[in-house]
Amino acid sequence: MFRSIMFLSAFVFSLPAWAGDLQPRDGWAVHPTTQTHDALTKAVKAAVKSNGLIVVTQAGPTKAAANRGITIPGNRVIGVFNNDFAVRVLETSTAAMIEAPIRIYVTENEDGTATLSYKLPSHVMAPYTDEGGAALAAIAQELDAAFQAIAKAAITGSH
Repeated sequence: MFRSIMFLSAFVFSLPAWAGDLQPRDGWAVHPTTQTHDALTKAVKAAVKSNGLIVVTQAGPTKAAANRGITIPGNRVIGVFNNDFAVRVLETSTAAMIEAPIRIYVTENEDGTATLSYKLPSHVMAPYTDEGGAALAAIAQELDAAFQAIAKAAITGSH
């Protein structure tokens, strides 16, 4: 009996950890797609470049988990910014730069499709507008438009 319980426990813990598809939440843009995780990740990177921003960072636990024998859904965080925005943000608020790069999140859904999501830059920068004022709010609005263009290009393949 103990062996059966140990086997079942090992089996349950080795199943994919589907946390469920991301749902819309306050301050986020969430875009379900029909693309696979890998295809959407590549499309996001291309769209970032074609919209004048740079992929500054990337992180994801999927491959590292696989190297440990653990299967989890595709999961990639892509940090996006550029030096022009960095300099302009710093002119308004040193504290606000803690939020750069702003992240785009690509997650694999249980059905094999992927979702592109991100916190709206205006939402991310909102806590600093008391310091950065209207200038920082305007920069955040520009970033909102840029992130929306990235999402549209990545989803439609028009990058």
